[in-house]
Amino acid sequence: MLDAMRSDQASTGESQKLVFRPAVASDAATCASLIFASGAREFGFFLGMPAAECIEFLRFAFVQTFGRFSWRRHWVAVADDGTVCAVLAVLDGRTLLFDDLHIAWLLVRYLGVTSRTLQALSRGVTLEGELPKPRRHQTLIAHCATNEHLRATGIFSALFRNVLRPKLLDVVDGRQLILDVLVSNTRAQALYRRLGFADTSRSRDRSPRLPSELASIRMVLDLRRGDGER
Repeated sequence: MLDAMRSDQASTGESQKLVFRPAVASDAATCASLIFASGAREFGFFLGMPAAECIEFLRFAFVQTFGRFSWRRHWVAVADDGTVCAVLAVLDGRTLLFDDLHIAWLLVRYLGVTSRTLQALSRGVTLEGELPKPRRHQTLIAHCATNEHLRATGIFSALFRNVLRPKLLDVVDGRQLILDVLVSNTRAQALYRRLGFADTSRSRDRSPRLPSELASIRMVLDLRRGDGER
């Protein structure tokens, strides 16, 4: 567990020093905005809310102890002045058994037992058909975002390499890292390929209820001894 307790430092191409650490609940305000930015279309479809309300829901979910939006599932890159400038989530397929129930509980707590909650749950099922949960041998990398003023500076790549890989590459051979990226987001696809991910082929048809702009590609990185050092 030393990785989880240690703050690592690195410099980006612009010589900005960064600290990489596990997120804490007090990061909620900044991380909620970044998480929303990582999938604004997806969150808008799932929650059926304006952007500001989506962010407020994510802030509420982030401070919870459990669930895929919890601070406990996230890592952050922090600038010299203490500003959180990038985030990603690590979702281990072996630990997600109750996540769907937890999301339903969060929606009920936030919206009440209303038609909005039921509609969000229905859209969530549709979205999960496009973005399926990781299997037990997989770890999903999600909620990947960088402050818009600091994009294309190498911060996310540094976060990935300095936090994620040291944490996960000690697992047994055959484990996979996976992530999803919109078909339309060719820039992100190029970044993930540089980090070692490859496209996978679809195993199912898309739901006719899914908006076309949410069509996504699942990408995979096989974890074998020596991988990830490219």
